[in-house]
Amino acid sequence: MEKIMQHPIVSQESWLAARKELLVKEKELTRQRDRLSEARRALPWVRISKEYVFDGPEGEVTLAELFKGRSQLVVYHFMFGPGWEVGCSGCSFLADHVEGPFLHLHHHDVSFVAVSRAPYRKIAAFQQRMGWKFAWVSSFGRDFNYDFHVSFTEEEVAKGEGLYNFGLQKINTDELPGVSVFYKDEEGEIFHTYSTYGRGADDLLGAYMFLDLTPLGRNETGPNGDQQDWVRLHDMYIEGPIASSCCH
Repeated sequence: MEKIMQHPIVSQESWLAARKELLVKEKELTRQRDRLSEARRALPWVRISKEYVFDGPEGEVTLAELFKGRSQLVVYHFMFGPGWEVGCSGCSFLADHVEGPFLHLHHHDVSFVAVSRAPYRKIAAFQQRMGWKFAWVSSFGRDFNYDFHVSFTEEEVAKGEGLYNFGLQKINTDELPGVSVFYKDEEGEIFHTYSTYGRGADDLLGAYMFLDLTPLGRNETGPNGDQQDWVRLHDMYIEGPIASSCCH
């Protein structure tokens, strides 16, 4: 049995047998994902009693107004602190994926907005550079990011510990990513239905879904072992693919 790139080379019949074994696992994962999605939808809700206000392109805007007349709102907590000049490259990687589905989401009663603590003027400048059109507002000087545990005080950063992903975690930054989902009923009341943090947003990264189909996969083989090793702002890539360490 010949090996290329330390991988077995087999007959079509042997490949088909191995592929069918994997198919059984893929189908079970699909069924498990369906069960997980059902459990997510069944979570209890929390009524939002605080009046959250943000800064946007036309001045102040409330959380209710961010729904844009729809009943469901997905908020991406985009890492972009007040003292930063550009947004996080990993969050920018996700942001590159969000506009494609908008037509379908909007017709399915779902709105999307990114929220960061950077002042809106910084957000607007970076958004123009990146060419994004999605709604993006600033919570600068307000509680929203802290209440949803994606921003951390100077004391927490100095201590190296903060509440993130539903527990105390070691932190070394004032900003971390996350996704929060809200529902607004016919009376205008808003409810927090779901949040996820860390790798919980991986399923929103279409590039990862493609890479997971390929023989080299995500190929995150640098010192961090994650997207920090290769993801760049989309206007900062050098022509050509990243060097592969698989064959060396």
